[in-house]
Amino acid sequence: MKIKVATIFPEMFDVLDVGILGKAKQKGLLDVEIVNIRDYSTDKHKKTDDAPFGGGAGMVMTPQPLHSAICDMDKNRTAKRIYLSPKGNRLDQDAVERLAKESELLLVCGSYEGIDERIIQLDIDEEISIGDYVLTGGELPAMVLINAVARYVEGVLGSGESTSEESFSEGLLEYPQYTRPQTFEGLSVPEVLLGGNHKLIEEWRLEQSLEITRRRRPDLYEEYVKTTQKNTRKEKK
Repeated sequence: MKIKVATIFPEMFDVLDVGILGKAKQKGLLDVEIVNIRDYSTDKHKKTDDAPFGGGAGMVMTPQPLHSAICDMDKNRTAKRIYLSPKGNRLDQDAVERLAKESELLLVCGSYEGIDERIIQLDIDEEISIGDYVLTGGELPAMVLINAVARYVEGVLGSGESTSEESFSEGLLEYPQYTRPQTFEGLSVPEVLLGGNHKLIEEWRLEQSLEITRRRRPDLYEEYVKTTQKNTRKEKK
């Protein structure tokens, strides 16, 4: 997968060179290109922001550098162009899996009070938010999106089961995980995980996932119950 990022803080993305994503880049499974928007500014001071028309606090990113950068990064209009914005659609598991099917993503990171609306009209395919809060820029949301999507690129995690048996993959939060030692600080691993009966283990994990989801995310729990009931009725027909 190829991911391009337009930002005025390219140094922030050095974090992508470590850990699982760093290894994926080294193996050629993930191709990430970070572009400095300032390099495209025609202003002699490489300025990329100005005061908003109509007044108001803060500054707005000007259209020229962004438009020039985006057009140069995606000359043939082959990438899915995404602007990271608190006004965007929520990034959830369905969105992650949908975006993971794209061969190329172009992520635009805004700063200050956001970007000129005309860039959204001209150059953006979709606006995405990682939550109902405001950050200082789109760099951290872009990293979250890259991390989430890259995990679905074949070979990045090394095992398809890693993504199929985790939180949200089946609409539920993940069950508790344990490893050695068997007892730690007086707390023991549940006996069912030690017996080797895989059917009982699967049942226990489902029960745990259901209970955790019911307590912590009742919205997900209700949706899971509705979907399960609907599928059961279809099977009976």
